[in-house]
Parts: sequence; structure tokens; C-alpha cells
Amino acid sequence: MDDDEEDRFSVAIRLLLLIAAVAEPLNEAEESAAPQNAVAVLRAESRLQKLDFWLRNPDYLADELLNDYERFGEAINLELAGSILDSNEPEICAIPMLRYLFGAFEELDQALSVLVAPRLLVVVPRRTAQRVLQDNYYLTAKGREVAERATEQFPELRWYTERAQLIRALAEATGHTALALRNRQYLQRDYAETPLNEFIPSIADRTRARLARLRVEADQGDAA
Repeated sequence: MDDDEEDRFSVAIRLLLLIAAVAEPLNEAEESAAPQNAVAVLRAESRLQKLDFWLRNPDYLADELLNDYERFGEAINLELAGSILDSNEPEICAIPMLRYLFGAFEELDQALSVLVAPRLLVVVPRRTAQRVLQDNYYLTAKGREVAERATEQFPELRWYTERAQLIRALAEATGHTALALRNRQYLQRDYAETPLNEFIPSIADRTRARLARLRVEADQGDAA
């Protein structure tokens, strides 16, 4: 396996685990129109790109958890952000993304083809006569089985599933549309101010400083 094939395969595994964690189960009406053996669906490539950004950038994910901590006061969000930022996760797990006109983006077709060929995933475009409106990503029963078996056989892959579950909760609190996710990500100054076609920079140092400040404030509140 050459480097390109290895990279494509590793991206495919990440996307499979992400989709398996965040895709929505099909209801009875959807099952009749869905591809054979489909069990869940993630709608829109733009939404997949936004969710993948948080998976690839733990520092931005942690900062959003701190935003929710300050907004809602739930201590679990402070703890979860700490579990990311107290480790070297933002450094060793980061996979930078370029900023395009509508936010973070990377061409995923080659990696997705690794999942489509064995029908772990079925990509169904929703279109008009003139153009494709969006791609919908259907996870099949086989895809779910492979995702579960992969994390059982290779425990290091569980990190992707655990973080994807956090991302799912964050997305559900934000809104299910790609627009809602994009708007939230653009509230991050460093993200929004990144020039087009340049890599979105790390905010690990700033977010760790923010975590430290919030911990002090929390301790002072407990002592009061």
C-alpha cells in the first residue's frame, strides 16, 4: 500500500466512524425509500464537512464545550473540555483543514469511494433537473457492523467514536442544518479570520488559557 492509498484508507475509517456515530436512524417512512440495508442517514456533504472539522480539530471542539459551559453552566462541559486540553490531543490528533468560502472543506470523494465500493455507505444525491442539491450518506447494516468491529479489534480507534459522540451532542444542541453549524463555527474569530485557501490555525494555547481561567472561577464559586 503506497502513501496515497494509506492516507485514503485512514480518512475512510475516520469518516465511517464519524458517520456511524452521528447519522440519524431511519424512521419507517424513510426505510421504504432508502437504499437496501440502510440503517441511518447523514444528510448533506456540507454538514459532514462541518462535523469532520470538529473531529479533526480537538482544540475547536474543546472551545465549543467551554462556550456551552459558560452558556448553560453545566459542569460536565468543563470536565469534557479539560479531558481534551489536559492531554496532547489537540497536537497529535489535529488534521488541519483549509478555509473556503463556506468554511472548512476538504475533498472527500476518494476516501468515500473506499466505503461506497463494499456498500458500507451508499451516497444518494438529491437533485433537480439542473443540479445536485445535496448528497445524502446512508450507513448500511454492514457499515455499522464494520465500524463496531473496527473499534473492538483496534481499541485506539475508539477515540474517534467517543469524540464523534461529543460532536453529535454539540450538533444537536446547535441545530441539525449545515447552515446552523457553519454559523456557529464562524463565531470563532480565528476560524472566521483565516484567509481563503489557507489552513485554519490551532487555538490550543488560547483555549487552554481559557480553561484555566474558568477552572479558577469555578473553584472560587465553590468556595464562596
